[in-house]
Amino acid sequence: MEVIIDGQNFEVKANQTVLKAAKEKGIKIPTLCYLKDINEIGACRICIVEIEGQGYQTACTFPVSEGLKITTNSPEIRRLRRLNLELILANHPQDCLKCERNTNCELQKLSKDLGIEKVRFTQETSDYKLDKTTPSIVRDYSKCIKCRRCVSVCEKVQGVKALYPNQRSSKAIISPGYKQVLKDVACTYCGQCIHACPVAAIKEIDDTERVWQELSNENKHVVIQIAPAVRVALGEEFGLDPGTPITEKLVTAARRLGFDKIFDTVFSADLTIVEEGNELLSRLQNDGPLPLFTSCSPGWIKYMEHFHSDLLPHLSSCKSPQQMFGALVKSYYAETKNIAPEDIVVVSVMPCTAKKFEATREEMEVDGNRDVDLVLTTRELARMLKVSGVELLDLPVGEFDDPLGITTGAGDIFGVTGGVMEAALRTVYEKVTNDELERLDFTQVRGFEGVREASVELDGQKVNVAVINGLGNVDEVLAAIKDGKKEYHFVEVMTCPGGCVGGGGQPIPTNQEILSQRGAGLYDIDQSKKIRKSHENPIIEEIYQSYLGQIGGEKAHSLLHTTYQERDQY
Repeated sequence: MEVIIDGQNFEVKANQTVLKAAKEKGIKIPTLCYLKDINEIGACRICIVEIEGQGYQTACTFPVSEGLKITTNSPEIRRLRRLNLELILANHPQDCLKCERNTNCELQKLSKDLGIEKVRFTQETSDYKLDKTTPSIVRDYSKCIKCRRCVSVCEKVQGVKALYPNQRSSKAIISPGYKQVLKDVACTYCGQCIHACPVAAIKEIDDTERVWQELSNENKHVVIQIAPAVRVALGEEFGLDPGTPITEKLVTAARRLGFDKIFDTVFSADLTIVEEGNELLSRLQNDGPLPLFTSCSPGWIKYMEHFHSDLLPHLSSCKSPQQMFGALVKSYYAETKNIAPEDIVVVSVMPCTAKKFEATREEMEVDGNRDVDLVLTTRELARMLKVSGVELLDLPVGEFDDPLGITTGAGDIFGVTGGVMEAALRTVYEKVTNDELERLDFTQVRGFEGVREASVELDGQKVNVAVINGLGNVDEVLAAIKDGKKEYHFVEVMTCPGGCVGGGGQPIPTNQEILSQRGAGLYDIDQSKKIRKSHENPIIEEIYQSYLGQIGGEKAHSLLHTTYQERDQY
């Protein structure tokens, strides 16, 4: 159909909004509350345009029609947009210099773009206290602009529905139902709301100061583990393109911060595959509860505990790589280095806010020692490097410390959706068939679709697998399993869209294009490794022989496995 935008005739697609039609023609209309296909509600009124005969309308909600005459830029439209923005700013703290999102804030950028030089209205901010009730996420209600992007992402993308608009008009507040705190509702702490928030109304609990304190304590042996998805995202905080691997410089940077040992979570990802692969084989051979669900993603685990506790026996009992690493450091590593476990501090750098919660779970300790003491997100590590003056891009390369720094490519791809499944198939196939794979890339489980399925022939047995990308795709699959419509043997679930590369602790912004670039970076790392199968990691073999004993045996089980608990939905 033909429309007229700012006096020019354009041919545009039917069944789309003015905003989308204008964007396709290279005309930018400012937005604030808008998230494509997720939050298109016209709440902020920033995208206001004039429609001939129909007055002023929000471009993100108004549909195009034949002959529509649209004005996107006029003195009155600019005045109204600035007026709307001033009203929003009047209820927002003017403390940009102290804000975590300073220079990376959509509200700040929009104010600059629209030429806001002063706010003419009396500032009225809320007196709500910070919600710091969880170990993962803090909510600052004073900064909330009520755009509802977090509400839409939590409901439409993740399917959790932990956040709602409460009350009305000027007293409206975005919070859990009945203004409860986050710890009292079925929040998975995934942090996707942080990526959705245009300001700093939601952010991770900042543990950087606690890490600084441990690093300055001469009586503590502080080790750091770095997750695979961090190495292809941290560079974004320093101007690199998404997906650029900076592994070796990252090791040197951690050493400059003062950590005693720098280890690789990819090592314990290899360990997870060995244990989880053994668990899968055991269930296949002994009619164990099938399908077996992966247990690496803590948000997914908490989701199961809240909403599908009847399926908890199907979860792998393996701890996540983060927790396996911590357990091994405070047992095997502590004994070999003759260091008391209580004198070791394990710090994790993770792409995930839910990992902060996972580290505090009561199940995650051995002999009274917590597996992991502190968890930093990718963003927090970037802040530590910047405040300490470490010029990441100028650093020489470094190497992870032995023995927990020797890894395979299979462990690296844990950070992207489908990676755990692919790594497991590489190991399980060879363990079952005793044949070496001619081709290691299981491309059928790669990609960013919501659900991907594949079948693998294992020594005459057909094994059906599925990969679920994001919590919003979980319920439909679980319903099909419960109804007998789908028969799977092994299912990977990642809480966040894209997997760990899209974790709630990753640099902002995180979108589909960036997810693809980060994922490609991990696959490139995998391709570059000499060893690409977890069971061929020589240190894994050595640790089983000298310390853990049998795979899945008593000692391995006591250190590397755990249990889960049923939780209320409300």
